Amino acid sequence: MTLGETDTTGRQRRHLSELAIAQATQGDWEAAVATNRELLDLGADTDAYNRLGKALAELGRHAEALEVYEQALARDATNRIAERNIDRLRVISAGQATSVGDGKPEKATAAHFIEEMGKTGHARMISQLPARQLAPLSPGDGVELYLDGTILLARVGEVEIGQVEPRIGSRLAKLMKGGNRYEAAITTVDRDEVRVIIHEVFAHPSNFGKVSFPASATARAGDVRPYIKGTALRYDDDEESEELEEESEEVEELDTTLPEFSAEPDLEEELLEEP
Repeated sequence: MTLGETDTTGRQRRHLSELAIAQATQGDWEAAVATNRELLDLGADTDAYNRLGKALAELGRHAEALEVYEQALARDATNRIAERNIDRLRVISAGQATSVGDGKPEKATAAHFIEEMGKTGHARMISQLPARQLAPLSPGDGVELYLDGTILLARVGEVEIGQVEPRIGSRLAKLMKGGNRYEAAITTVDRDEVRVIIHEVFAHPSNFGKVSFPASATARAGDVRPYIKGTALRYDDDEESEELEEESEEVEELDTTLPEFSAEPDLEEELLEEP
């Protein structure tokens, strides 16, 4: 393949990737399947496999989706997206999953996933359904939030999927009682974890000045903070500690020699005897 042909193929791949992403964003899954297959005809691509698997799963073609995700995992053994979906689709294919609601969960709009400071936050679900009942869910499913007293619950369709973790749910519950409104969508579905993104769509005047998601509330365990030292800095620290050790050794040498200089009586005696 010549250099010109390589450039042409690269441009074609980029165009098809952008097109496939746009089709998925619009929920045009049939078109997304065709576009991703066309992209894979140009060569193996892990992202294209993942997108194709997603599109097939959205169309209810679970067996095909499972096969595609397995190809993605075979290409990249560290592919967490493929790994999670394989587990989920195997449960569905085995006929163990129960349906969520009367039909396919409604998809959230792309606006739900646009993070806005103070108005958007992520939360973990607790007391959730068993894995076999969560299997039909997928990232992007719209979530309805509702109150049960002071507890904030979430459901997809008619099925309750769990309670929003109290760290965030208790604050939102108070604001909802004051008139605020929120929309949510699933961002992560795993065997042992479901996470949602929550967006404030209306702030009641009575809650003026009250932020839905303070910075301290949205910080998650394991988040990388800008002031945490990275590996490179730790190497610098090691070098610095070595320098300090060398300095301490020098100081110790000085300390051991100081008593010799401080013991001057003999010198004085010699000076006195010399005349």
